[in-house]
Amino acid sequence: MYIVAYDITDNKRLREVANTCLQYLSRVQKSVFEGDLTPSQLHSLKKELKSIMDDKTDSILFYFLKNSSIKKRIVLGKRKNDPFFIKEGDES
Repeated sequence: MYIVAYDITDNKRLREVANTCLQYLSRVQKSVFEGDLTPSQLHSLKKELKSIMDDKTDSILFYFLKNSSIKKRIVLGKRKNDPFFIKEGDES
């Protein structure tokens, strides 16, 4: 599973990056996406994002979680439907 998070300084590029990520991954926060990618999909996504971003002012982070490491997720505040969600206090 991959988690992609970004900080884009220009609104037009921000929308382009978000729309590109939506083609490959599920949005979990305004600038955070997650999902499984094949090596080919990862290569394509990185290539598309590099063509949009300004590498002097923007940053895009890719985190790889081996073997679907997320077993549960703690969410504070508003949450979307999430099979990994656990209520605060039920972390054990």
